Amino acid sequence: MKIFGTSGIRGIYPNEVTPELMLKLGLTLAYYLGSKGDFLVGGDCRLTTQVLKMALTSGLIAGGVNVFDSGLIPLPVLTYGIVKYSLSGGAYITASHNPPEHNGVKIFDCRGLELSSEDEEVIEGLISEGKFNYVSWSSVGRYSELSGVIDDYLDDLSSRLMPKEFRRRVRVIVDTANCVTSLVTPKLLTNLGCEVITINSSIDGRFPGREPEPRPDVLQPYLRAVKELNVDLFLAHDGDGDRLAVIEPSEGFIKQDRLIALMFKYKLMERSGKVVASVDCGNAVKEVVSRFNGELIISKLGKIHETLIRSNALIAAEPWKLIDPSWGYWIDSIYQAGLIVKIMVEEGKTLRELLSDIPNYPQARYSIKVPQEVKLGLYQHLRDYLINNLPGNAEVLSIDGLRVDYEDSSWVLVRPSGTEAKVRIYAEARDLSRLKEVVSNLLNVCREYLKVRGIELSFDGALIP
Repeated sequence: MKIFGTSGIRGIYPNEVTPELMLKLGLTLAYYLGSKGDFLVGGDCRLTTQVLKMALTSGLIAGGVNVFDSGLIPLPVLTYGIVKYSLSGGAYITASHNPPEHNGVKIFDCRGLELSSEDEEVIEGLISEGKFNYVSWSSVGRYSELSGVIDDYLDDLSSRLMPKEFRRRVRVIVDTANCVTSLVTPKLLTNLGCEVITINSSIDGRFPGREPEPRPDVLQPYLRAVKELNVDLFLAHDGDGDRLAVIEPSEGFIKQDRLIALMFKYKLMERSGKVVASVDCGNAVKEVVSRFNGELIISKLGKIHETLIRSNALIAAEPWKLIDPSWGYWIDSIYQAGLIVKIMVEEGKTLRELLSDIPNYPQARYSIKVPQEVKLGLYQHLRDYLINNLPGNAEVLSIDGLRVDYEDSSWVLVRPSGTEAKVRIYAEARDLSRLKEVVSNLLNVCREYLKVRGIELSFDGALIP
């Protein structure tokens, strides 16, 4: 039984994710841990988070594992807490950037590292086989509430990111999407000397301010505020704090590839080595890594943590997400926000100036919305179309969906989402006209495939010049 996707377990409550599933998962995790150990649990602000967390906690305790409940906290704070307090692992109830009716869970080991695909397969097998047991009354785990994790996280991260020199003051808007990062990011940036303005900062699991996914089209309405409030940065989180989007007043929405390239640049300036990027990253990342004598390792989306460990890399990233193992083995957008500010303050430069030597190629990122039963069929149809129209000099990569790199340095990637009923299309080209050509062809193929099935083409996303 397949229950894990590309990033933990996710689905619509209560159709796909239920308290019963969480109870079974808790019991199975306890069996997997040998009916012993100390587990940290927490969650985001979704309306169903508490009931799912209680069910998972009940399973863990009934299986003999001690549970420490950290309450309502961002995901990176929970993973930090696992390492800080030397615990056996942790679980975080969330559906990340998905809509409010979705929920799920991510599981972490004692390093704060998300479980590997192999471990997830073992747990899925144990659940299918019913491999769990209720321990005796005298062996049940203990339940405790754990306070102070956020304070410890803020103290340690503020100390780590405190600028060595203050060459400018950064004025920043922080948009926390009515989610749990409102408890942490504004405080961190204030500690680092920023003037902070918050929006969508009241915690509400219905996400009334905006969708929790910080896509360019979602953040478009805030471009005016960035200019009118005369800020240096606009930083936007998702539902649990593993994603970060950035708007700069003169540049607008900063492409994720360019942010990744910037993070890689500063890491490789410290020392050369391997860096990990997901399969949907573009030429800016490749060119910067080559310029600074790094070795680029390509990873599946959602699995950069596995590739990081296997390759012993210096840093890993995929769009929206960053792992810096010198801080921790977990994705941490709060750390990334602080790191961007630290670099700006120490260099005395705007983000635009810091990005001046990072290539800026037009891109497209689309998510085609389809019924779940149509998703794989549409993906296979797009895949076949690309293969059947493949030029002889094109390069093909199939570690995660299908990516085709053309001789003119344009490329396209199609893949089924591992967390939603969507098919993703990513593309990049040297100029906008070539990008439009690549994308319009694929959208037309989608439209025709769906039309004969009585489905109208619907998507979110945008061309980003």
